[in-house]
Amino acid sequence: MLLRVRIALPDRPGALAEVTRVLGAAGADITQVTVLDRGAGQAVDDITVFCPEDTPKDALRKSLEGIDGVTVEGLWTTREAPGTYPELEILKYITTAGDRALTTLVDSLPVLFSADWAATAAEHGVLYASWRAPQKVPLPEVVPPRPAAATLEGGLHVIHAPLPPLALTLLLARSDGPAFHRIEVHRLTRILEIFLSLPATERSVVRQLRK
Repeated sequence: MLLRVRIALPDRPGALAEVTRVLGAAGADITQVTVLDRGAGQAVDDITVFCPEDTPKDALRKSLEGIDGVTVEGLWTTREAPGTYPELEILKYITTAGDRALTTLVDSLPVLFSADWAATAAEHGVLYASWRAPQKVPLPEVVPPRPAAATLEGGLHVIHAPLPPLALTLLLARSDGPAFHRIEVHRLTRILEIFLSLPATERSVVRQLRK
């Protein structure tokens, strides 16, 4: 079982060592640590771990929060393989995906961001949604001018991202895990900038809209 753990901890020597000790005692094998924030004496880290399938998440969370100064902001299942750069592989594939450029992007984003689903919509409604998307996708009433994170009523965490050149809106969502961090929003922004700069992107979307 591959898990992502987001923790806030004191930014001092030895703090992360205490976290790794607790994870090791639980049988978790740490494969990647990403620092999301650091400042004012505190750090926020995403830690990716391999755990036995029968590892109780609640017990793991309780053990981590037993460390002085540590707060678990999220603990959820992920499909994003650690130590790789999957967005580069996806963008490379998109360049040869033809009419499937947009759908390939939408299908890939939940894996890239440890999310549940993604969807894209035009003025008339949803154009394409990934696996696990609900039948009624919660589209924003007002599209933000740039990608922005929000938490909807009911606890669904989302990023709304406009795609102005294509007159589309993209939605990325997860319910099992914490709200999207500003670093994740920035990462998605850069991926979309590259996607929109690809020569075949606009042509493939236009052809799909005409179907």
